[in-house]
Amino acid sequence: MRAPQPVQKDGPRINDEIRVREVQLIDKDGHNHGPTDIQAALAMAVEAGLDLVEIAPNSVPPVAKLLDYGKYKYQAQKKANEARKKQHVVEVKEIKLRPMIDDHDYDVKMRAMQRFFEEGDKVKVTLRFRGREMAHQELGIDLLNRVKKDIDAVAKVESDARFEGRQMVMVLSPR
Repeated sequence: MRAPQPVQKDGPRINDEIRVREVQLIDKDGHNHGPTDIQAALAMAVEAGLDLVEIAPNSVPPVAKLLDYGKYKYQAQKKANEARKKQHVVEVKEIKLRPMIDDHDYDVKMRAMQRFFEEGDKVKVTLRFRGREMAHQELGIDLLNRVKKDIDAVAKVESDARFEGRQMVMVLSPR
């Protein structure tokens, strides 16, 4: 039986966790001291009342900096939260149409589509056929071509019109 692997710590190694003979030392002001013995670097950290934090562990020798580790973790967490806040999840909004839609109703749907594209969302246009409308599928194709032409400036066709049972579906995405 083998001994269990040591628990991997998330984040950089600090102080006594750094297991190399020498490090590239950077002090709290950003001044580079060059390759420094680990004991001397730890002594400088204790003297300054700071922690020795391994910033770049893969370089030779590893780069370590004198800084307040609690403050460093807090600022890294704050930066991650800020990045998460700025990301936008693209949603797929659905617009439902009928082959015999009136002009005003069509304009209302187009304005809603424009708003969705401005917000950065995709739009799924669903054209539903009911009853005998299935006999006049060319009306639906003409309507979807009209939608494509009217929205061409702000959006591109991601998946062209296709039949799914009694409805035609087309997906548009913002340019």
